[in-house]
Amino acid sequence: MNPVLDAVTRRITARSAPRREAYLARIRAAALTGPARGDLGCANLAHGFAACGPEDKLILRTTPRANIGIVTAYNDMLSAHQPYETYPPRLKAALREVGATGQVAGAVPAMCDGVTQGRAGMQLSLFSRDVIAMATAVALSHDMFDGALYLGVCDKIVPGLVIGALSFGHLPAVFVPAGPMVSGLPNKAKARIRQQYAEGLVGREELLEAEARSYHSAGTCTFYGTANSNQLVMEVMGLHLPGSSFVNPGTPLRDALTAEAARRVVSLTALGEDYTPIGEVVDEKAIVNGVVALLATGGSTNHTMHLVAMAAAAGIELTWDDMAELSAVVPLLSRMYPNGAADVNHFHAAGGIGLLIRELLSAGLLHPDVRTVAGAGLENYLAEPFLDGDTLVWRDGVTESGDKDVLRGVGDPFAPDGGMRMLAGNLGRAVMKVSAVKAEHRIVQAPARVFDDQLDFLAAFERGEFTADAVIVVRYQGPKANGMPELHKLTPPVAVLLDRGLKVALVTDGRMSGASGKVPAAIHVTPEAADGGALALLRDGDLLRLDADAGTVEVLTDLAGRAPEGSPKETDSWGTGRELFAGFRALVGPADRGATIF
Repeated sequence: MNPVLDAVTRRITARSAPRREAYLARIRAAALTGPARGDLGCANLAHGFAACGPEDKLILRTTPRANIGIVTAYNDMLSAHQPYETYPPRLKAALREVGATGQVAGAVPAMCDGVTQGRAGMQLSLFSRDVIAMATAVALSHDMFDGALYLGVCDKIVPGLVIGALSFGHLPAVFVPAGPMVSGLPNKAKARIRQQYAEGLVGREELLEAEARSYHSAGTCTFYGTANSNQLVMEVMGLHLPGSSFVNPGTPLRDALTAEAARRVVSLTALGEDYTPIGEVVDEKAIVNGVVALLATGGSTNHTMHLVAMAAAAGIELTWDDMAELSAVVPLLSRMYPNGAADVNHFHAAGGIGLLIRELLSAGLLHPDVRTVAGAGLENYLAEPFLDGDTLVWRDGVTESGDKDVLRGVGDPFAPDGGMRMLAGNLGRAVMKVSAVKAEHRIVQAPARVFDDQLDFLAAFERGEFTADAVIVVRYQGPKANGMPELHKLTPPVAVLLDRGLKVALVTDGRMSGASGKVPAAIHVTPEAADGGALALLRDGDLLRLDADAGTVEVLTDLAGRAPEGSPKETDSWGTGRELFAGFRALVGPADRGATIF
């Protein structure tokens, strides 16, 4: 076992002990013998099975067999979630094969960050995670279920489902992925056209055609952003079936894995052979494994908040300092766009998650002794699924990468560390993803250009105002200010400035997520400007220094005696649903505590 991994895990365990013990006591008290619906009154139970077919109704009425709740994030606007339309009947059919029943317990919202980028709707994105968590708990609140299947892929949806599932931690849970769309326009070509559009070299029609060739069918977007980081982290934490995360939709193997997820969750119930509640699966070692997998693949910075919030839901206190220590010893083993040219389909073909786990285990960088939905031990995840005729079986996974430009072993990593840095200084604390940032761009010292809204920066760029080195500050983008929207609209123009030879960087209390790419960006700055942070004191021309190597983000100008300036811009947001989230903005915690209301 790597000594840093061991030390960090021990520290998390000791720090979390009181809360974790209280959490486990609560879920164990909820784990009654036999189905909880056995304690329902006759009228309650009759309501619970009133709409079932005769066969299911008979089982629910008279037989102590497992009834599985299905919580779905289906909608047909999200390409990643569109395949879930047909999952409930498939899952119910597979459950009947093993004598169990299933009911759609409820649905949760699933917004698309790709659609809402740069729009007022993006201000609801992060808060949707906690809404999803609450909606999941509502779905499970009927005491009808012995286990649950969770259908979700993207961004805030999977973390929200996990938080909600952990609130019913005595129930076994299997998360059921839908898989990525097949590869479309290469990512380098897409990025090039985006920059050309930002420079005015191509028009909207050319840009739209490129985007449509990139995002072209059902399935998850293929770049390695938050959605695909979710899938990888879920598998390494033992909440997916082995090898199931990146199998394309609409294939026989995908269908077989979906059915097997239903059969497997039945065996994990208290009525099955291997009772495995999710609250026992998601322990300190599983959380650390999730962090390591994220770091080793250069995954989404959103998980610096989501993993903290997910851990807290299980009574575990994970901090940014823990992540920083782990990042220092976890090598970067994969390059997927925006950290490389490949997409998740190429990663999967090169050996995928199974090979990644094999390499990290060999270096003592993952905990092998964990509980998973596939059984005891992370070694279960070294196998890969395939079809032997119509039968789903697992075979030994590959031991060598099929493409070392995409996936490598620990003996030949792309970088010696995980590419995620935690920064600190007199501006606060921040996160920086450096896995795609060239070494010469990791230290930037330049005058500030300060904006209170991303649209103001974009307008200044279009006016040609950036002709010298600058640290671009976009503030009042934190959770208390406006919901902490992702600021991907900034990436192409800042990338243009880099390509023009300017030294530029971005500092913001907002988010950039998994698609920040080559731009040096100190994000998630906390305290945020709207919560007393030093960002609110900055003015144009203040000298700022961003140093990813030293781990600092500082203002070198004396701010003594200054009063805060600027404020969140709300005029374009009222009337688009944002007013319903005023309570979230008032209660939400800081980014380094998960930016959650819980």
